[in-house]
Amino acid sequence: MAKTPESPVEPFKRALAHAARSLAETPDLEIVFSGEGPQLSGNRAVLPHPPRDLTPSEAARLRGLADQMALRLAHHDPGAHARSRPSSPVGAPAYDAIEQARIEAIGANALGGVRENLKAVMDQAWAKRAFNEAEAFANPPMADILSLLVRERLTGEPPPAAAKPLMDLFRAGIEDKAGQDLDRLLAAVDDQAAFAKISRAILRDLSMSDDPLDSPDQSEAEEESGEEGEPEASEENDDGDGEGQSPQSAAGDDSETVTQESQETEAQLMQAEADPDAQDAEEPPEMGEGDQPARPDFKGEGKPITYQVFTTAHDEVVAAEELCDGEELTRLRAYLDQQLASLSNVVSRLANRLQRKLLAQQNRAWSFDLEEGMLDVARLTRVIIDPTAPLSFKEEKDTDFRDTVVTILIDNSGSMRGRPIMVAAVCADILARTLERCGVKTEILGFTTRAWKGGTSREDWLKAGKPAQPGRLNDLRHIIYKAADAPWRRARRNLGLMMREGLLKENIDGEALLWAHQRLIGRPEARRILMVISDGAPVDDSTLSVNSGHYLERHLREVIAEIEGKSPVQLIAIGIGHDVTRYYRRAVTIVDVEQLAGAIVDQLAGLFDEEPKQVARGGAGLLQPPPSTQGPQPGVRRSTFKEVRRSVA
Repeated sequence: MAKTPESPVEPFKRALAHAARSLAETPDLEIVFSGEGPQLSGNRAVLPHPPRDLTPSEAARLRGLADQMALRLAHHDPGAHARSRPSSPVGAPAYDAIEQARIEAIGANALGGVRENLKAVMDQAWAKRAFNEAEAFANPPMADILSLLVRERLTGEPPPAAAKPLMDLFRAGIEDKAGQDLDRLLAAVDDQAAFAKISRAILRDLSMSDDPLDSPDQSEAEEESGEEGEPEASEENDDGDGEGQSPQSAAGDDSETVTQESQETEAQLMQAEADPDAQDAEEPPEMGEGDQPARPDFKGEGKPITYQVFTTAHDEVVAAEELCDGEELTRLRAYLDQQLASLSNVVSRLANRLQRKLLAQQNRAWSFDLEEGMLDVARLTRVIIDPTAPLSFKEEKDTDFRDTVVTILIDNSGSMRGRPIMVAAVCADILARTLERCGVKTEILGFTTRAWKGGTSREDWLKAGKPAQPGRLNDLRHIIYKAADAPWRRARRNLGLMMREGLLKENIDGEALLWAHQRLIGRPEARRILMVISDGAPVDDSTLSVNSGHYLERHLREVIAEIEGKSPVQLIAIGIGHDVTRYYRRAVTIVDVEQLAGAIVDQLAGLFDEEPKQVARGGAGLLQPPPSTQGPQPGVRRSTFKEVRRSVA
């Protein structure tokens, strides 16, 4: 039998894999070529498939992507990075970008070939980005700019030609404020802890971090003691194993996703907002005149501000089938089923295990000595002796277990794009089908926004003269994939909508939790469970550009505290590649569907082991929707709860 000829790119793949293992100093590094690349998860690196006609420039780019992953494995300590990483949504991505520049500088300074490979990745990424001076001033990509300045300091390499106009706009201002600290980086390039300390100082110089670690008093105390200054273990920085540091933003779509799955455990959502390229992948609109982006300087960052909404006129609650025609929904569901096909065994095992565990709790119970009901065979002698004897019947008690409703609330934000949203859809599919078998009603909801960067709400704010502290400044879109009373067979294809291009935008978690909570409060079941599937912190660029940096996150924490402390609803969170335990008291993190069996089953079954929370029905008055600074505008139709309920019934 003739041997199948080898593809021309196979020798290139083998050479690339050997070089990456050598550079990473990790012999067991797994190199995979797939359409999902580039990604780095643990010791598994996924690279894009090389084209059949491999050009020198494309070969250099692929080598550069492999070098980025290998250098990260060799010269980066995720745990140390997570401990010292600032919590500010402005400073965190910049801090990640500075660290990525350090990692790449080590390889570039040591090996000329690696330097050229990394340069090819960066040049090609920046060549795809159009420069607009007005847009740059309105929404300066500080993470990109700092990354290029640090790279220049550490390697002597000038910025790519396509990035030079952007650098010329901001170089003087940044070097005037942080030039001395930037000059200190080169001496600490091989010491991650010392480098991190200087990076925090740079962020402090530029007013990009309100983290206590970056306060002047803290820095002075560290210098006087001569110690590194161990960061305090705050819940803001406690992000799991820390493998999720965002890489250098300036590398655009390619380098941003080099460590995509590991980034998601730290700050994928914040990186998506800080990197315009990440938004360009999905219909990112340009910011209009009068926009005030999330600049480094925030006024009144620590002041308590009551959460409010500028206008609710453009928000919508919509059924999934209203956003997509039936034919496309069927096609998208077929695509999701293809993803599930390779996981059929895992899905079956999970469904069976969860069902066994839940059904095992449904022990039959009887009430005896009744005057009517089923004849109690144990009392037959009494009946024979005296047929008129009372209290000879029994009746099966109602099972509290079935008096339960579970709401699955799924984050439909842009940072969930790709594998995370597929995992979320799989989670919802498995849980809904399994719970329905057990007689537990299940509702599946999703939340996102109707537009990037504000939409019609922001336009209204600009027309109103840009009043100060407008609160939430975007159009909400809350989606009902499956109503609690709808059977799964009628709603199954709706989950395919999550695979649709253009659906996933920004996320405002606090209001989504309020919405799902209010729907649960209105249910008649005694036990109500709210399960949130998300990848981390809420981010809406338009809202954060005109409010404090922690505006949305603070509101989310307040809503969670109210639900966990005062509501009859039991709350559990599932983090998709992101540790959500800093927000939720009961939470579990998964990276892949294979982890569902051990994690979700135990967590969900644990809720059924507990007694339902005994809180008065007056709890429905808790957690009222936030106030609006501007009432609904005439002519704008909003879907009401009753309208949507009728549409999905």
